[in-house]
Amino acid sequence: MKRRNLGLLLLGGLLSSSVWADMPLNLTKGVTEVSRDVYDLHMLVLYICTAIGVVVFGAMFWSMVFHRKSKGFKPSTFHESTKVEILWTAIPVVILIGMAVPATYTLIDMENNDDADLTVQITGSQWKWHYKYFDQDVEFYSVLSTPRDQYENQDGTSAEKGENYLLEVDRPLVIPTNKKVRFVITSDDVIHAWWVPAFAVKQDANPGFINEAWTKVDKPGTYRGQCAELCGKDHGFMPIVVEVKSEADYAIWLDEQKQMKANAAAAEAASLNASVSMDELMQLGETTYTAYCAACHQVSGQGLPPAFPALKGSAVATTGSASEHINIVYNGKAGTGMQGYGKQLSLKEIAAVVTYERNAWGNNTGDAVQAADVQAAAGGAIESMTDTVKQAAAEVKEEVTQAITQEVAKVIPAEDLSKVYSQDELMTMGEKVYMSACVACHQASGEGMAPVFPALKDSPIAKGDIGVHIDMVLNGSKKNPAMAAFGGQLTKTQIAAVVTYERNAWGNNTGDLVQPADVAASAK
Repeated sequence: MKRRNLGLLLLGGLLSSSVWADMPLNLTKGVTEVSRDVYDLHMLVLYICTAIGVVVFGAMFWSMVFHRKSKGFKPSTFHESTKVEILWTAIPVVILIGMAVPATYTLIDMENNDDADLTVQITGSQWKWHYKYFDQDVEFYSVLSTPRDQYENQDGTSAEKGENYLLEVDRPLVIPTNKKVRFVITSDDVIHAWWVPAFAVKQDANPGFINEAWTKVDKPGTYRGQCAELCGKDHGFMPIVVEVKSEADYAIWLDEQKQMKANAAAAEAASLNASVSMDELMQLGETTYTAYCAACHQVSGQGLPPAFPALKGSAVATTGSASEHINIVYNGKAGTGMQGYGKQLSLKEIAAVVTYERNAWGNNTGDAVQAADVQAAAGGAIESMTDTVKQAAAEVKEEVTQAITQEVAKVIPAEDLSKVYSQDELMTMGEKVYMSACVACHQASGEGMAPVFPALKDSPIAKGDIGVHIDMVLNGSKKNPAMAAFGGQLTKTQIAAVVTYERNAWGNNTGDLVQPADVAASAK
């Protein structure tokens, strides 16, 4: 009796949905209604197939054991049976219909892209994803961010693998909760496949064609996937990360993207009149090369001939003209795997990477390419693009300024310049203002996005002269136009609070307390 009860308990555990769902080799339940429907359909078919297998193989083994010749069993002799033939035809038909009905409903639901709240165009290319938000004027590339020393181990050694090894990117796709998001998926080179298991979305990205998918996620979180179609040498280094935010946080994120776009446009315009040192160009160039070029041309610059030629000692990077080199990086080269980076990199980044390629690995041409040289070499296309960027930047800046003014106005309804605030009050208020007006560029960690948006953590500004710090927040920076003036956007109390916060957060710990009166005195 005890053995039978134990057997029933084990059988019940195996058939339990929760047990199957927790198995690492089973299909994931996912986080959307469609993904759960797909999981339920998968389990239904698995149960049916298991039952058929048990019946068929059970009958077969029973016959083999109890009806074997060694036991003297004599087989029946009959030629045909109409009833049996009808039965073994009707039963499979009924089973197939039983599986087809729920499968049809699920497939129809998966293909229903109507009434979407948001549409995102996803374009695959070797080996990254490009996301473009319709009606939002937001677009960006998403590239693998796992450090190369974790997976480049030709010498048999590598750095310790991170938690999200090969499943992490520099900029994730961000979508809101409880909104139907439609994906328009295509490719600009070879066939890729955009696959996020938690959404039950896997759709091919074909060049020249558009496929569609959709999702609606109930709760915030970070969900990961990867390219699921063999697309060339670095197919395994093309991850997908989707960050799902609450509707309120998503709205804040959109404002941050617009602010970043305005800042990037201002920095782009400023770079045309700037003369960057060779050291800075080489440093930025190496970072850009490692992120965008090393996959094909290798960190050593020796490439993978013939598909990806060497840059070390090459005619393009040594004896060729800098303008020809810039043109190839900016526009690509037809008939080869060299794609154009004009839409992916800023003028300064292209100038830096060309400088790096012409002086690294012993090339040593001595050429220092500036952003203005890139503009001149690229010609009229970039001039018109620059005008468009400036116009867009002005429009975005006005929108963002209004949004920031409205947002930070909630922090302090009125202002008393004579009031003296405690450190706790200033730090609490300063953090709120910083997270509303500064975090998009300088990051919540204070580490910035160098070189355009320098770090505030341990920076000379945040630990140096208070007057200089206040003046920069009030009036912006003449050396770096990306640093906008906040004197017209923030109150003096808010500026006092955010300067206090920057001088004491992230371990800066200067102990300085800036009061509204100090800001008022500096503004005169």
